[in-house]
Amino acid sequence: MDTLLDRFCRYVKVETTAVEQTDKYPSSPGQLDLGRMLADELRALKLDGVSMDEHGIVMATIPGNVPGAATIAWVSHMDTSPEFTAKNVKPTMHKNYDGKDIVLPGDKSRVIRVSDSPVLAELKGKTIITSDGTTLLGADDKSGLSVIMTAAAHLMAHPELKHGPIRIVFTCDEEVGRGTDKLDLKKINATCAYTLDGETIGELDNETFSADLAVVTIHGRNIHPGLATGVMVNAIRLAGLFLSRMPWQTLAPENTSKREPFLHPYVLEGSVDKATIRILLRSFETADLAKEADVVRAIATTVTNAHPRCKIDIEVKKQYRNMGEALLREPRSVELAAKAIKNCGIEPRFQAIRGGTDGSRLSEMGLPTPNLAVGMHNFHSPLEFACLEEMEASVKILTELAQLWGKEK
Repeated sequence: MDTLLDRFCRYVKVETTAVEQTDKYPSSPGQLDLGRMLADELRALKLDGVSMDEHGIVMATIPGNVPGAATIAWVSHMDTSPEFTAKNVKPTMHKNYDGKDIVLPGDKSRVIRVSDSPVLAELKGKTIITSDGTTLLGADDKSGLSVIMTAAAHLMAHPELKHGPIRIVFTCDEEVGRGTDKLDLKKINATCAYTLDGETIGELDNETFSADLAVVTIHGRNIHPGLATGVMVNAIRLAGLFLSRMPWQTLAPENTSKREPFLHPYVLEGSVDKATIRILLRSFETADLAKEADVVRAIATTVTNAHPRCKIDIEVKKQYRNMGEALLREPRSVELAAKAIKNCGIEPRFQAIRGGTDGSRLSEMGLPTPNLAVGMHNFHSPLEFACLEEMEASVKILTELAQLWGKEK
């Protein structure tokens, strides 16, 4: 019989790294491999309407056993972050965790320090799962996949638990801002949804950042360096100048917290002829994104004024918006989630997360979608870890939530 841990270890071993700069959807073939695996497992559990469409999106329904009860959805994404490799993940168990720093066995220079991850102090005695340090773990969001699959199996095995229909939705390319691009809300047809894509159990995310992406392209001019005097325009050097002008002391993620916005240059590619900088624009206030874009444009103007022979193009792309306003249209989405958490003996903690989920976009599209925790931590990093007991608690919360919604119309 599959356990939650069995599922988690099986899923993280499938490489599903999202690829940012491609027109393909999904962006990587491993997402299709994992999607087929999940669809087969859903069929084995005898869910209704199991499908995987041409875009790799997996859907199924846990049939309701309360006539007229509201339909909800549980959502998770199959891809992992492109910020670190997820090839040949080796999940590593730290049973009865001793509360000390964790040295990762595949690369002993990588250490998960309690001082950097204070949540570890609360997890002493529990089972911590890491990679071996040579890859990320992929708990974001294979913890969510594992929790949903385990909760679905539990409800299917226990028809005495009363609930309405529950849609299962597994998306692709969430990590590159495209998780909902191919989703059809008419197929989901739910009152609200929940993404299973959060951190410490008890946290209930009812706000996210609003987000845009600025792509800065610096056009230089290349020539043999021996003939470069008065002719060469070095785009790499100008990219360095551009970055030096960014307000890192006041608008950088490493120097901001809570509800403060930021600008985050996270990719730099280039040559003498052309350099590209990709910058994340983030704020809880959607209107402030335009101000952040103006900061980027002003820096470009400063650089081109000082170096008039260079050209700088800036493209700003919309990514997602703060889910907070949309959740107000269906207050039960948050109220019942908080009640489910409390009914499981955990005090709910409302969070405005400094990031986004598929729920950000789903809420904007008209499907209110708060985010629930699944016990993943330090994601997008080789220092990523998950807590088995937190994932198990998440399964209990989902089961309770299903029953609470079973009393709603």
